[in-house]
Amino acid sequence: MSDRCMVGPTRFEEYSEKYKDFFIMTRRNGIIEVRFHTNGGPFQFDWPGQTAYGNVWSDIGRDPENEVMILTGTGDLWQIGNPEVWKTKFMDWPRNRKLEMYHESLRMIENMIYCIDIPTIGAINGTGSHWQLGTFCDITICAEGTEFFDAHYIGGIPPGDGIVLTFQNLLGIKRAAFYAYTGMDINAQEALNLGMVSEVLPREKLLSRAWELAEMIMQAPRSARHLTHSILSRPWKKALVSDQGFQLTRQLYDMSIDEEGVLERLIKIKGRFQGNER
Repeated sequence: MSDRCMVGPTRFEEYSEKYKDFFIMTRRNGIIEVRFHTNGGPFQFDWPGQTAYGNVWSDIGRDPENEVMILTGTGDLWQIGNPEVWKTKFMDWPRNRKLEMYHESLRMIENMIYCIDIPTIGAINGTGSHWQLGTFCDITICAEGTEFFDAHYIGGIPPGDGIVLTFQNLLGIKRAAFYAYTGMDINAQEALNLGMVSEVLPREKLLSRAWELAEMIMQAPRSARHLTHSILSRPWKKALVSDQGFQLTRQLYDMSIDEEGVLERLIKIKGRFQGNER
């Protein structure tokens, strides 16, 4: 028998500190709440944040003391999209950085779906970018006033970051195409009617309801929780294998030949990403 020690998972105290600039984590009785933020306010998306996403799911998923995960944002916005991250045109990025971008964009989604083996609850606290992460959760609830949209196409970019994948699997191919081309908003009530979310609540009651649902889920045996999540997350796993790499590649290819760059186009619709156009 080998004398080598087993390499165990990273402890909560370590990874909660490691990612503290991006995610505030609390855990109680097996329920971990992951709240993304920037300086205590709404999360402002940037490239270090995207890298952190891909890594944090792995650490959370490997910790056996995590039994249910609640994912939410800070304040009245889910995330703030920042067009300034595209100040350097993608076609001018170094070749290796483009490859890193491809992998990090995939890991942001894939590691959440593949590495998290426990029930998940997305508590979408407001409008913002990358809301697909909340809808990838087993249960998704949102705050009143939340609006969902995909502005890639109206910003001159093929939609490949996972939002259209969400539309296609939740709304169907015709509605997905309509919302992808038009960039039109889906308000909270419409999202409920369309099956994108399961409940719409006043923002002040959103998180307490998420914890209530998490505590209800915790009543079942551990094996039932884990294997039920495996059943419920399988459609997303199949969708990612079938389509996400294909969609992301089309987006990044177009950006790599775009001599104009996306910054000017995105600035025109900047308010939408920052929740200022309601």
